[in-house]
Amino acid sequence: MKKVVSILVIALVFTLNSYAQDKMMDKAVKTIALEQTKGEFVQKALTVSAGTYVFEVSNNHAAKEVGLVLVEKGKDASNPENHIKTAYVTQVVKDGETQKTNATKLAKGEYLYFCPLNPTPQYTLTVN
Repeated sequence: MKKVVSILVIALVFTLNSYAQDKMMDKAVKTIALEQTKGEFVQKALTVSAGTYVFEVSNNHAAKEVGLVLVEKGKDASNPENHIKTAYVTQVVKDGETQKTNATKLAKGEYLYFCPLNPTPQYTLTVN
C-alpha cells in the first residue's frame, strides 16, 4: 500500500511540475531583433503575437550611437511621456554593437518604432 501511495505522490508531483513548466513557457519572453543602418531600420514593418518581448537592437554602422523608441500608434511620438520606457535600450548602442531592452509586454494593437539618434522613419509594429 505504501508503494502505491508513493507512486501516486510521485506521479502527482511530476504532473504539477510539468503543468507549471508549461505555464512558464506560455509566459516566455521572446526576442525581436532590429538592425539599424544609416537612416533606417532594416526591418521596415513587423507583425507579432501579443506577449512579452525584448528588443535586441544592432548598430550596423548607422551612427556613433543609436537607440529605440516605441510608442502606441496614434499617440504623439515626439512626446517622451508617450514612449514605452521598457522598450528603450538599457544603454545606447555604439557602432558595431548590439544592446537589449527590458522585457516589454505588448498588447494587441499597432505601435510605431524609430530611432531619434540615427533619425529614421517611423515603422509599424502590429501586434495580433
